[in-house]
Amino acid sequence: GGHPDHFDDDPQYRHFLSKVFVPMCEKLVPGSKGLDFGCGPGPALAAMFSEVGHDVALYDPCFAPDTDPLQRHYDFITCTEVVEHLHDPFKAFDCFCHMLKPGGLLGIMTCFQTDDDRFEHWHYRKDPTHVVFFRDTTFRCVADRMGWHCEVPSKNVVIMQKPV
Repeated sequence: GGHPDHFDDDPQYRHFLSKVFVPMCEKLVPGSKGLDFGCGPGPALAAMFSEVGHDVALYDPCFAPDTDPLQRHYDFITCTEVVEHLHDPFKAFDCFCHMLKPGGLLGIMTCFQTDDDRFEHWHYRKDPTHVVFFRDTTFRCVADRMGWHCEVPSKNVVIMQKPV
């Protein structure tokens, strides 16, 4: 789990990130401002967005701990392989809500928990830093609670949109 220790030009890691990158790019206007929340040591996703003309700030409690980006407002926020580490997910979603402009997008990637019978031996659960697990229905509930639109473009990826 967590961020692989890759450089931002690793093609396999970029392919992995494309699952959230591609559907978000389809919805963003050129020159959008974003935040990669939990960017990790090699901010590959931010580099990918920059290459197509978006401006991405970075925040990570370990690798980019400056909290100044958390005081700004964004057209989009990405959160890849992060939400499973959050001890207070609702606090984080409230934070995302404050940072996102009306109509803004939140792109999340995490390993969805789908099979209760196999949960005990699930590799993702065995990482002690993974403290909360989501299903697509969990994200739909979170979106409903916040009054946001929610879609699941592919397995383990969710894109939410704050209403205009």
